[in-house]
Amino acid sequence: MSSKEREVREDIVRLSRSLYQRGFSVGSAGNISAAVDDGILITPTNSCLGFLDPERISKISHDGRHQSGDRASKEVFLHKAFYETRPGTGAVVHLHSTFATALSCLVDIDPDDCVPALTPYVVMRVGKVKLLDYVRPGDEKAGDLIRALGGKHAAVLLANHGPVVTGKDISSAVYAAEELEETAKLLVMLRGLPRRLLSDDNVAELRSVFGER
Repeated sequence: MSSKEREVREDIVRLSRSLYQRGFSVGSAGNISAAVDDGILITPTNSCLGFLDPERISKISHDGRHQSGDRASKEVFLHKAFYETRPGTGAVVHLHSTFATALSCLVDIDPDDCVPALTPYVVMRVGKVKLLDYVRPGDEKAGDLIRALGGKHAAVLLANHGPVVTGKDISSAVYAAEELEETAKLLVMLRGLPRRLLSDDNVAELRSVFGER
């Protein structure tokens, strides 16, 4: 195992524990992956993000064959689809965080932009979020739905399930997932109240300065 892979494994453990301790993940919910030179590291199926063993994190080849560690998360199809279709993806974070999942259960959100531009940081770190139709957890169809997006979205909400967020590396993916959860919390808190969103010009400026997610 290379020193770089060992470092990524430790990062997955450290950041997963942080998410678990702060309530972004409960029980065995959620899964995280990160790309390495010769494959993809992904948290094992039925594992708890708060108590991962770096040596037991699953490693699969880029085409999905198991290489080492425990059996990969049943949601591996979600992860592979992002790596296959969105160049520059270095990590994928799938959580069942409370407010993002609550948002995914609402019937009146815009499926093409289900997390509106409430703050500059959700634009900068998350981008436009697409709502995907419900499929059973672990169903390969979830990967098909993500591939159909053609790499246009860095983050999605799975209907009645939760968020999936990508980043250039494990830290940026986790930070983006946290930003999405906090924005979802604000959106739920503000439901029924007059709210002010960023203007199209505000969003265009952010994308021009900080890049488009």
